[in-house]
Amino acid sequence: MNKYEVVLIINYTEEEQTKNVIERFQKLITDNDGTIDKVDLWGNRRLAYEIKDHNEGYYCLMEFTSPASTVKELDRVLKITEDILKHMIIRIEE
Repeated sequence: MNKYEVVLIINYTEEEQTKNVIERFQKLITDNDGTIDKVDLWGNRRLAYEIKDHNEGYYCLMEFTSPASTVKELDRVLKITEDILKHMIIRIEE
């Protein structure tokens, strides 16, 4: 089990939808033998450049511990989810 962090930029339309997207990915991590260590909501911010015709996005940072298979599944689902504008998963060295 390794520690990871993922930064999500979510297409912000309404607060309830954004919370549902974040909860869905937290559930994906915990259902695949991972644990959520920390969730940091940065809020709605203006993007430096336009992504998928959007000028603003909701930023969320999650730190979690999981096996590598969970990270692969998380990355796969993030890529096909329309509400996610960008994401980056990084392994934290201990």
